[in-house]
Amino acid sequence: MSLFPFLDCRQQLYLPVGDGHQLYVEESGNPDGIPVVVLHGGPGGGSSPMQRRFFDPEQFRIILLDQRGAGQSRPLACTEHNTTADLISDLEKVRQHFDIDRWMLFGGSWGVTLALAYAVACPQRVTGMVLRGVFLCRQQDMDWLYTASGAARLFPREWQAVNAPVASLQGSLLQRYSTALGGDDAREYARHWCNWEAVLAGMMPSPAGRGSDDELCMAMQEVHYFLAGGFLDQPLLEACAGSVIPVEIVHGDRDFVCPMDQAESLHQVLPNSVLTRVAGGAHSASHPAIAQALVAAVQRLTKRITA
Repeated sequence: MSLFPFLDCRQQLYLPVGDGHQLYVEESGNPDGIPVVVLHGGPGGGSSPMQRRFFDPEQFRIILLDQRGAGQSRPLACTEHNTTADLISDLEKVRQHFDIDRWMLFGGSWGVTLALAYAVACPQRVTGMVLRGVFLCRQQDMDWLYTASGAARLFPREWQAVNAPVASLQGSLLQRYSTALGGDDAREYARHWCNWEAVLAGMMPSPAGRGSDDELCMAMQEVHYFLAGGFLDQPLLEACAGSVIPVEIVHGDRDFVCPMDQAESLHQVLPNSVLTRVAGGAHSASHPAIAQALVAAVQRLTKRITA
């Protein structure tokens, strides 16, 4: 199944959500269609026009947004008043702004973390979820990403490259980058940080230099959230276990950002979930096999929630 063609937004706006934050939000598709909100990864990854292409624009009312401190939201890369509880509250403000009673959640990577946390907090507002590249934000998941005993064993040269710029600082990799990103050369450190994740996602790293706004947002937000354990009140698997919300899980078996065991563990605790294992699939939603699986998952979930 192929992606749907690019379509223009029907409206774009900045929504004030408090604490000095304004969210960039856009709406496209059919205003009378099935509401779906897209939750980007990172934290700090920002939304993309490509994310509209997983949905039939004649069938769906598509809401994209940039979470606090990400993408086009204001202030840029801001970590103040920026927790998972804040993001859940923001989603409720967006839902109410568009006068939506219940909506489908579509999230990838950190977007899965946020989708699950929102579904725990507001289950009555969720019709179903499509979750790609499951990230549970457990300590073991962050250890896989940011310690020598995890993905570093598969990519030793790239692991050395992300460690070298902060070698003179103290603490864990997250703590060292937290210090470095607070200095004058934050954009250079952001580039190094994002290159490590790019390698794990099967993407080409960028040349050394000053990171873009997107890279700065990603680095600042990820370090901020992961040092705080994702600002989660309780482990996600424990919190969502037994939920009967219809869920489609899509996960690639070549995902080195979020290994398959996270998707397997989530599937086991959600009795109304379907897990699609994508052979050769990497982490990114733009990977061709993952993209096709996501379009199919959306269509399956649509039949399940409208039957």
